[in-house]
Formats: sequence, C-alpha cells, structure tokens
Amino acid sequence: MLIKIYPENPNPKEIDKVVKVLEDGGLVVYPTDTVYAIGCDALNVRAVERICRMKGVNPQKSDLSIICYDLSNISEYAKVSNAAFKLMKRHLPGPFTFILPTSGELPKIYKNRKEVGIRVPDNNIIRTLVNTLGNPILTMSIHDEDEMIEYSTDPELIEEKYGSRVDIVIDGGYGGIEPSTVVDCTTDSFEIVRQGKGELLP
Repeated sequence: MLIKIYPENPNPKEIDKVVKVLEDGGLVVYPTDTVYAIGCDALNVRAVERICRMKGVNPQKSDLSIICYDLSNISEYAKVSNAAFKLMKRHLPGPFTFILPTSGELPKIYKNRKEVGIRVPDNNIIRTLVNTLGNPILTMSIHDEDEMIEYSTDPELIEEKYGSRVDIVIDGGYGGIEPSTVVDCTTDSFEIVRQGKGELLP
C-alpha cells in the first residue's frame, strides 16, 4: 500500500494509519534525510526478526540501527558519554548514524552485538512516526548495491519492488542516494567509519 505523506506537514490521520501497522508488527518503507529505508517497531522482536530475514541480515552479526525522535530518551537504549552526547547534540537531527554501546532497554536480539547505531534524521515524517509510536524504529536502507538508483529513490518504483513484502510504502517525495555518515562513539576517540552525506564538525 502506497501512502502519500507531505514532509512539511504530515497528516495526523495518515501518521496514525502507519503507526497502527507498526504497533501490529508491520514493516514500513519511509523517507529519511538521506535514503529511503525500511523499518519496524524496534522493540517488537518478531518484527525485527522479520525485517532481518527479508534483508538477509544476521542480527547476531550485523550492526543494527534505530531511529529516535530526539536525544531526550537516548540513554534508555544506549550508553552515552558526555563527550558523545555533546557531539550528537551538535549534529542531530541530521544525516548521521552514531554507534554506541547498547543499554538494558533494548531486546536481547540487539544485545548480542553490544553496539547499536542511533539515528535522528532531519525528516518530519519519520520523526513524527517515532514520536507517535512512542518507541524507536529499527531502520535499514532499502538500497542494494546492484540495483538501479530509481528503485531506491522513486516511491512508486519502491512500492512496485517492495509492495508485496512490506505493509506500507510512504511516498514522501523523491529520496536521496547518499547514505548517512557513520561515527563510532563506543570510545571518546570518535572515528568516522563511513563518510556519507553528513560533514562532522569538530
């Protein structure tokens, strides 16, 4: 199902429709401030397992990332040093993934990795979804290395490709092709693991 939501002013009715799907363990494709991504309620273990199966990802071996609304409740899901918090505060919302040690609130499926990526994208649609859901959203880019760019940037083509495997595809306009910049914050000697769209300020 393709649902049109405008980033400037997300329609609460449409947001509620998507949130209901997430609450029921469904999978949703949505825009971010970088690329289109696929996600589910990060605290719903069955939904997390379903998305990992679909993407061919082993949750015990792969880094998983979650989207939060802001940094106010970040310590529920990750251990954040003062230096890491200041760095994140300077750069979020924005096109970054910050890797941090996990804390006690995340389901066991994350804890075997001991680390989790934290995203707060500069995109009204996904942040409104997270805020309304009340839980973070597990997020994975839909882009595969070998596919044509159009299939990861054009919502109608994304729906054509993923419509039978996910519950909702959100049309929030054309997506980007550059991924987020990934920063390892597991120690205070911060390291850029992948340079993407975001420029890290000193």
